[in-house]
Amino acid sequence: MNPLSGKVAVVAGATRGAGRGIACMLGEAGATVYCTGRSTREKRSSIGRPETIEQTAQMVTEYGGLGLWAQVDHADPGQVNSLFERIRREQHGRLDILVNDLSGDWNLDPDLIRGRKNNPKWHPFWAHALDTGLRAQQDGVMAHLINAYHAAPLMIANRQGLIVEVTDGNHLSYNDCGVFYSLTKTSAIVLAYLMSEELREHNVAVVALTPGDMLSERRLETETNPQSSWAEIRKTPGLAKAESCFYIGKAVVALATDPRVMLKSGRALSVGQLAQQYGFTDVDGTQPIWYRGEGTFTDNRDFQVRENI
Repeated sequence: MNPLSGKVAVVAGATRGAGRGIACMLGEAGATVYCTGRSTREKRSSIGRPETIEQTAQMVTEYGGLGLWAQVDHADPGQVNSLFERIRREQHGRLDILVNDLSGDWNLDPDLIRGRKNNPKWHPFWAHALDTGLRAQQDGVMAHLINAYHAAPLMIANRQGLIVEVTDGNHLSYNDCGVFYSLTKTSAIVLAYLMSEELREHNVAVVALTPGDMLSERRLETETNPQSSWAEIRKTPGLAKAESCFYIGKAVVALATDPRVMLKSGRALSVGQLAQQYGFTDVDGTQPIWYRGEGTFTDNRDFQVRENI
């Protein structure tokens, strides 16, 4: 069964991590997925990781969908416009899903990303390089808006669509990784809510979505034994609720196939919570839950966190 057969998706930031997991699960559901990012076989990004967008596109196809790739700097409006014009031509104006998984974190000092707790090298925002802090906002916030700007008209023309803002945390609060990091993550939540207000009448849903303790390729290499099973990983101190990158992908598929997804538009959701609601599991059959509360904005614009226990 391919519930997303005939659907067209863009996963911006699909090179690795959550983006790769989301792209693969959309492919497993039968979607055509445009996998975008900066790292290709010919030219790697400054992050220096071995994963490439060509690899992700190939994985999407192997999972059962159609994987296509495009090297795009999503902070460049001209490159983004070219991407969506290509989709308009190739898919006859169809776009069903946009996933904004772009992160500006790679711009930030690694000592900042490790967090404030028990970290003697952590430093406050005024001691951080301003240029890299601002680039984090360009890549992690403005690039999301640039993508949505070009995606929205395609969705509106077809009177349906889903935009997913991937973030860290489903609430508005300070993250101990610091101001620059917190600003990118909370901005994605606010952006999802604001866009939902203008897209609701066009039957286009917008949600913010956070994974829990997700193990990226880098974390799997540095924090676990590469030969470990998931049962063994979950016995590792601090990783009892660890998630694979495919878990969030299953959450996006669940949202994309929910005929009542508009009821969730504007909300800040978590993968573990959606797993319980929709009944999907992580790759090992478990349902780890990290964030239990659901963040939502009310009609009077006040932000609330509701516990759905």
